[in-house]
Amino acid sequence: MTTHADFTKEEWEKVLEGPTSAGMIVTTAEHGGTFREVFAMAKAYTEARKEHGSSELLDEIVAHKPETDRTRAHSPEEMREHGLQDIRDAVALVEAKATPAELGDYRLFVISLAKRVAAAKKEKGSEDGISPAEASAIAEIETALGTS
Repeated sequence: MTTHADFTKEEWEKVLEGPTSAGMIVTTAEHGGTFREVFAMAKAYTEARKEHGSSELLDEIVAHKPETDRTRAHSPEEMREHGLQDIRDAVALVEAKATPAELGDYRLFVISLAKRVAAAKKEKGSEDGISPAEASAIAEIETALGTS
């Protein structure tokens, strides 16, 4: 089993940033709904804590307060690109140090969180409530995770 002890302090911080970077990318993909989307991100962590035991690595990740990169972006595009790089870096670290099952759990948590954030505010004119901009953001996150 992989734990935070298998990572340096800097690596662990990057692993913790992956999920919240995904949430922020989706949150900023569409105007409005920020409160609901941030609440959805927090709820994803709370629910993952309730599923304690399936992955020690994921248990440790969701036990921490969600971390976000403090880099100041000058535009939504710059924030998105920086967040996608955070996700790529985080998944590479998990892939290098964790088991394939733990990597799968990490990827699933990140994409589930992103989808939950997108669904938090129902977008008008969309069957599933997810806007085209949010769907595009999710697709970019999946690519960064190496799942598409």
